[in-house]
Amino acid sequence: MATAAPDIDIDRLVAGFVHTLRRGGLEVTISQSGLFREALDVVGLTSGLDVYWAGRSTLVAKQEHVAMYDAMFLAFFHHNTSGFRMRFDDVVQMLSDSLDGDNDADSDGNDDEPALQFSQAERLHDKDFGDFEDAELAEAERVMSALRVQPARRRSKRRRWARRGDTPDLRRTVRAAMRRAGEPIELASTKPGEKTRRLVLLLDVSGSMERYARVLIRFAHTAVAGRGSVEVFALGTRLTRITRQLASRDPEIAVATAAGVVEDWSGGTRLGDSIDGFVREWGIRGMARGAIVVVLSDGWDRGDPTTMSESMERLHRLAHKVIWVNPLKAGPGYEPTAQGMAAALPYVDEFLEGHCLRSVTELAEAIASADT
Repeated sequence: MATAAPDIDIDRLVAGFVHTLRRGGLEVTISQSGLFREALDVVGLTSGLDVYWAGRSTLVAKQEHVAMYDAMFLAFFHHNTSGFRMRFDDVVQMLSDSLDGDNDADSDGNDDEPALQFSQAERLHDKDFGDFEDAELAEAERVMSALRVQPARRRSKRRRWARRGDTPDLRRTVRAAMRRAGEPIELASTKPGEKTRRLVLLLDVSGSMERYARVLIRFAHTAVAGRGSVEVFALGTRLTRITRQLASRDPEIAVATAAGVVEDWSGGTRLGDSIDGFVREWGIRGMARGAIVVVLSDGWDRGDPTTMSESMERLHRLAHKVIWVNPLKAGPGYEPTAQGMAAALPYVDEFLEGHCLRSVTELAEAIASADT
């Protein structure tokens, strides 16, 4: 039996990886997690390949989930192996070789070797969207459409039945007693119900965001297609609601239709005025109350910074949580010096990157983990 690297909490590592998979949309059961833990006891943590196959053989139930597993494995272990010496490059090389092998057909027709379905997205999870070629962009969009965006839940006013609730349910107790000749054998109870928080996405479509907006709108479509309580607005020189246009199951049709109704796509920007318009026209009326609001913008604004500051302050008071996603944040030595970004930042609860597949996955996790 292999031994684990010293000073490594394997249980915590397993829990973290399983949590990442679930946030990414894979359904992992408790028994699968236990099998993965047992497999690591056997293979140890020194070889990335061994850990990869231990996880894939125990945590992935369907072939179509392999690509998502690969992406999550690379993203998680790339940032969580600094505490021990695990050979990680061999995993990247294997996946790269597999991709090359998929492009060149096997002349021997040997089907006995396990075929690892790996796409370019797994190699590009840290590459800036602005540097993507057309083929890479298409692959990123495909992975984006498979991402699961599940907003956090909150307590609702309605209560629901529970075996161990905190409040007696007299009506249910009496009804049950009537079916037993009037004998109240069991006391029914209720507990507070839960409801998914509304998610509002405000996507900057100005010229400075063009290379990122064309990818991030796919993220918005994924959120809307999940059929939750999601609203999407385009921010440019004006505010445009595009929720209905993004509701189509077909991502190509949805994105094309949404872009078609935004008259100022890749144009100028009056970011503060657009956010102010959302707060006044939609937010105060209830759309932003208790919601998770995500602004996807580089923060460049030609308008009055006072307008940005005041509108963000009102938005922060209305919303449960305000997340700002700025693709420029990933740049070396970045400082939020743009007047729009500097005015907005004091009213932002979480400031994230949004330039690559990894950062978009982190955004989905932030949306799902917002405090209830």
